[in-house]
Amino acid sequence: MAEAHQAVAFQFTVTPDGVDFRLSREALKHIYLSGINSWKKRLIRIKNGILRGVYPGSPTSWLVVIMATVGSSYCKVDISMGLVGYIQKCLPEGCGPYRTPQTRALLSMAIFSTGVWMMGIFFFRQTLKLLLSYHGWMFEMHGQTSHFTKVWAICVRLLSSRRPMLYSFQTSLPKLPVPSVPATIQRYLESVRPLMDDEQYYRMETLAKEFQDKTAPRLQKYLVLKSWWATNYVSDWWEEYVYLRSRAPLMVNSNYYVMEFVLIKNTNIQAARLGNIVHAMIMYRRKLDREEIKPVMALGIVPMCSYQMERMFNTTRIPGKESDLLQHLSDSRHVAVYHKGRFFKVWLYKGSQLLKPCDLEMQFQRILDDPSPPQPGEEKLAALTAGGRVEWAQARQAFFSSGKNKAALDAIERAAFFVVLDEESHHYDPEDEASLSLYGKALLHGNCYNRWFDKSFTVIAFKNGQLGLNTEHAWADAPIIGHLWEFVLGTETFHLGYTDTGHCLGKPNPMLAAPQRLQWDIPEQCRAVIESSYQVAMALADDVELYCFQFLPFGKGLIKKCRTSPDAFVQIALQLAHFRDRGKFCLTYEASMTRMFREGRTETVRSCTSESTAFVQAMVEGSHMKADLQDLFRKASKKHQNMYRLAMTGAGIDRHLFCLYLVSKYLGVSSPFLAEVLSEPWRLSTSQIAQFQIRMFDPDKYPNHLGAGGGFGPVADDGYGVSYMIAGENTIFFHISSKFSSSETNAQRFGNHIRQALLDIAGLFQVPKADS
Repeated sequence: MAEAHQAVAFQFTVTPDGVDFRLSREALKHIYLSGINSWKKRLIRIKNGILRGVYPGSPTSWLVVIMATVGSSYCKVDISMGLVGYIQKCLPEGCGPYRTPQTRALLSMAIFSTGVWMMGIFFFRQTLKLLLSYHGWMFEMHGQTSHFTKVWAICVRLLSSRRPMLYSFQTSLPKLPVPSVPATIQRYLESVRPLMDDEQYYRMETLAKEFQDKTAPRLQKYLVLKSWWATNYVSDWWEEYVYLRSRAPLMVNSNYYVMEFVLIKNTNIQAARLGNIVHAMIMYRRKLDREEIKPVMALGIVPMCSYQMERMFNTTRIPGKESDLLQHLSDSRHVAVYHKGRFFKVWLYKGSQLLKPCDLEMQFQRILDDPSPPQPGEEKLAALTAGGRVEWAQARQAFFSSGKNKAALDAIERAAFFVVLDEESHHYDPEDEASLSLYGKALLHGNCYNRWFDKSFTVIAFKNGQLGLNTEHAWADAPIIGHLWEFVLGTETFHLGYTDTGHCLGKPNPMLAAPQRLQWDIPEQCRAVIESSYQVAMALADDVELYCFQFLPFGKGLIKKCRTSPDAFVQIALQLAHFRDRGKFCLTYEASMTRMFREGRTETVRSCTSESTAFVQAMVEGSHMKADLQDLFRKASKKHQNMYRLAMTGAGIDRHLFCLYLVSKYLGVSSPFLAEVLSEPWRLSTSQIAQFQIRMFDPDKYPNHLGAGGGFGPVADDGYGVSYMIAGENTIFFHISSKFSSSETNAQRFGNHIRQALLDIAGLFQVPKADS
């Protein structure tokens, strides 16, 4: 067979005359092309490193400076003020390239010009860093921009106007500042005041004052020292201690899911969708490698840190007994695929050429048509990634450290990403509310053994062609995978397309080698561990109640008529809904980004404030005038927006306290205040999903091209996880999770309270309403 012939580069046999080699020209050709492709990538990275290193300068600007220096010399004007002559005297005399005076003069002018050019780059970069350290623009009311901010914006535009590459601004981004301890303590006490009675608050105030006066100064000095030395004083510790050192299962507890377009359908053919999607993902990876993706810019002018994107592909979380490890490869030329209990390896390239979507469709269809059964122990193997981390680490060391098991596991862990050809069908039917929740549950955990939860992300293709992602959280936050997903869905829909029969465009090459079946030798002891992990995962999955719905009465268009931010509107509605649901307030977590700083990730906005609780209590009492309620709402909204801005600009509460706690542990210092702060449960954990980071199409022209966002499991056993996406002008998607084992929570009940809270707040401002 042709594919078997191509799979072997050479063969040999021993004869009486010696060893007879038989080379495969086709295989050697692919090896040669792969080498050429590898060297091309290296050269591109070297070139990008140079261009990134001199940004906002360029080779052209360097030539302009040299020409200006040489031109002024011919005009008898010494713009160097004698420096060129000094450099010329310092050059060694004698034979070689310095022989003639003209050559020595030109070389001196080139050296002087290069120095001036590099000093200019340094000056521009430092100026840009100084400008990006200004965050006053965030605290100015919409439509009331100060003259200072307008001048600042013009300067930033001028210094960053040349087309930047993805990482061009990294060294110009400011470092995340360490807040002062008194400021953090004051904001912390303010945040817990509405959650405590007078006695509890006085006790916490006493603990906080004792910590601030006695323990904190020493801890703060170490933290400031780290901020001087490290690129970011939070991110490495956050990744290690919040994610990698957690021994709980990744499934539900850490990984999150992402849905695709839910109101349109490109094709029902499972293999065809994957063909286009996988091709688009590798196109994105190529742009990522070449740094051709534009940096995300706040307001279109302030660059956001891009470092999290580096580990998007070719990354796997490796289990350890005490701490996991993120393994990242510079490149990977295949994906790992799971279907009906079997694992396959699918090559993405033929030589140096990326396979076309129609070729990838053919490969995935070959897997779907393969009738071979799973090998013993293979079907539920991925349950190891869904159970406890210690058990997985021990099994990996005992059963997957050598032989064919190691080779097969390497094929999965070294893949660009993981792909699942699911046997179920899911989609969103607006007439069937439960369909969206079932779709979300399938993405969150599947059947507990058909997702590889350790991969940076898993692409899930359902039988009817619907797609989704399950994403590991340690390597990056949700907006990063959202950036990829927007590119992929936009490229598939508007650039790649399908035939009238729903297949990928083009004619596939039937001579391609078939997908490679991974081989395992799983002993009985290992199968027992797999079954144990599966039971742990099943218990966890069965306990998750997920309620997803589309809120149709209004979206951000009408919310803005209330003269507030859509996020503040939803967060205050969540506080009202939670009070109606539980009869009390709780510590509320809302994630915000700190990517305006180098290597920034997230900060917590404590959304339950004295202002929001005052509004909620007034709403529940029902005896206040509408004008008073409007005033209370605006105060709560203003407070929330201010806290969100503080978090984004490095003046948050929780990351600072988290790092102070870690320093205290390193130093062996006991702090009752920090111990209590870090043990407080987040019974309401919320997150807004970013969208339209890439303008690949006009949402007004294509209003149905809406993703439904994604969701995550509850953080507390007796709490709620709420993810929402304000998807355009007229709709909001919500994803609410809780645990069946808690008698105090019910995701659907809470969802109904959210609906009513949104309508009630809108009614205060006479926003037109519709039936929910």
